[in-house]
Amino acid sequence: MRQLLGKLWREEDAMGTVEMVIIVAVLVGVALLFRSQITNFVKEATGKVFDPKIIDESITPKNP
Repeated sequence: MRQLLGKLWREEDAMGTVEMVIIVAVLVGVALLFRSQITNFVKEATGKVFDPKIIDESITPKNP
């Protein structure tokens, strides 16, 4: 009985690892499917964040 419980405990630990590998594989697959959309989104977001015009306007004091 003790051996059976020990085997069951070890198998459950391995299942957690297998589940994590499956989740990572699914996430990589989704990222590959939507690669161009993700790339465009990141380019637009970084373009807005690092736009020199916006940065200059926020630094330069406005004259009333």
